[in-house]
Amino acid sequence: MKLFPTLCMAMLFSLPALSETFTPKHVPNPWNDDYSAISGMENWKSWGTYNVHDPSCRKIGDYYYMYSTDAIFREDRKAAEAHGVPLGFIQMRRSRDLVNWEFIGWVFPEIPADAVSWVKEKSGGHGATNVWAPYIVDCGDGNFRLYYCVSAFGRNTSYIGVAEAKSPAGPWKQKGAVVKTETSSAMNAIDPSVVTDESGRQWMHYGSYFGGLYCVELDPATGLARTPGDQGHLVARRANWRKDNLEAPEIVRHESNGKYYLFQSYEPLMTTYNVRVARADRAEGPFIDFHGKEVSDTTNNFPILTAPYSFEGHPGWLGTAHCGVFDDGAGRYFMAHQGRYAKDSGMMVLHLRRLYMTPQGWPVVSPERYAGVEERDFSAADLCGEWEVLRVMEPRVERNLEAGQILWGEGDLREGEGNHSVILPLKSGADDWKFDEKSQTLSLVVNGERITDLVIHAGHDWERETDTILFTGLDSNGRSVWGKRVK
Repeated sequence: MKLFPTLCMAMLFSLPALSETFTPKHVPNPWNDDYSAISGMENWKSWGTYNVHDPSCRKIGDYYYMYSTDAIFREDRKAAEAHGVPLGFIQMRRSRDLVNWEFIGWVFPEIPADAVSWVKEKSGGHGATNVWAPYIVDCGDGNFRLYYCVSAFGRNTSYIGVAEAKSPAGPWKQKGAVVKTETSSAMNAIDPSVVTDESGRQWMHYGSYFGGLYCVELDPATGLARTPGDQGHLVARRANWRKDNLEAPEIVRHESNGKYYLFQSYEPLMTTYNVRVARADRAEGPFIDFHGKEVSDTTNNFPILTAPYSFEGHPGWLGTAHCGVFDDGAGRYFMAHQGRYAKDSGMMVLHLRRLYMTPQGWPVVSPERYAGVEERDFSAADLCGEWEVLRVMEPRVERNLEAGQILWGEGDLREGEGNHSVILPLKSGADDWKFDEKSQTLSLVVNGERITDLVIHAGHDWERETDTILFTGLDSNGRSVWGKRVK
C-alpha cells in the first residue's frame, strides 16, 4: 500500500531551528546533467541517473529499486551488440540514499512471447519491439510482482502482463496477461499502476490517449484481473484525445485522510509533458480535481504539479512527467519522473523530488531534485533575501500531434511552452509576505496575487550548486508555485 504524509507528519522529521541565520551554502552537484560524454553503449554501467524513462520505484530492504522503460540516448544497435547491451528491455537500478544510483542491468532476457504474439497478430505484424512502463509491487510475503506493457506505437493493440520473483532483482517468472486491447477496444492497455485499498481489494489503473484512463479490479492472490477478460471502467479522459494527450496513471492512497490520489501525465512526452493530480474517496473513483470537477468529464484538470521549466543558470528541462510515487519507510515520500535536458531532448535524466501535502490535502513537489540535504526548521529571518520564483503553467500554444505526441523532428520547446523564473525580494518587515514558523508555511504576493500555505523546506539548488531554502505550493487556480532563496 502506498501512502504519503501530511505536512504535519513531515514536520515530525525536521530538526530544531538553528541559532544562526541561514545563508545559502555552496555544495557541488552529485552528478552532471549533460551525459553525452558517457552516452556510448560501452558506458552502460555509468547510467545510474541517465536514460531514465517511466520510472517505478520501491524501497526493498536496504535499497531502493527502480525499474524503467529502456529508452537510450543515441542508441546504437551495432555498438550495443558489441558491448553486450540488450535493447528493448526493462532497465533496473538501485540506490541506498536516493542520490547515488547503480545501474544493475535489465529485467527480462527476452520480450515475453505471449505479449509479442498478441501485439503482432492484432497490429498486422507491427510493434512488440520493447517493453514499456514497468510497475513494481512488493506483495509483502517475500514475493514481488512486476507489471509491464508491450504495444505498437500509435496503436491500441497492447498487452499488460505481470511477472513474479522472490527477489527484486529476479529471476522473473511470467504469470500471464492482465489486460489485452486491440483496434476495436475503447482503451489502450499500457502504463499500469496498482494500489490496495483499505479493505484489501486491489486495483490497477492504466491507459492512454486512446479512450482515457481505466481501472480494473485485480485478484490479490494472482495479480491478474479478478474477472478474466475484464478491461475495467473509465476514470479519466480528455475531449480531443488525438490532440490532447493523457497517459501514465499513478495511484496512491493517503492514510490520514483516506483519500486516493490519481497522478496523470498530459501532453507530448518529449516537450510539454506535465503531471496533474485528482483525488477520490475510493480507489476505483470517481476522481475529482482542484475545482471540484470529475476528471472523466473531458475538461483540462488541475492541480498541475510539474511542467517544462528553467531556472537561471541552466538550459532547463522538458518532458517532466510520467511519475512514480514511493516512500522511504520513515514518513518521507518522493516523486520520480524523467526530465529531458533542454540542450538535447534525447537525454533523459532522473528527476526525484520530495513530495509534500498542502493543508488543503493536495500533493505538491519540491522545485528542485533531491540531493540528500538534511532537513531543518527555518525562522522568518532565514527567509529574508532574494528569491527565484517560478509559476508552473500548462502550455499556452497549440500543436499538431500524431498518436498523442509531437510530430517527429519537433523536439524543442516553442515560445510560450516553457516556464521561466523571476527574482523576487523578501524584505524584513514588508507586508507582501508572512511566515508561520510553527507550520513552516509562507504567504507571499506574486504578480499581485497572494498565495498562501507555501511549504518551506531545505534542499539543493542544482542550477547554482548551493544548499538553500525552497518552497512549493499551489495558487488559487491549482497551478504550482516554486521558489528558492538565491541570496
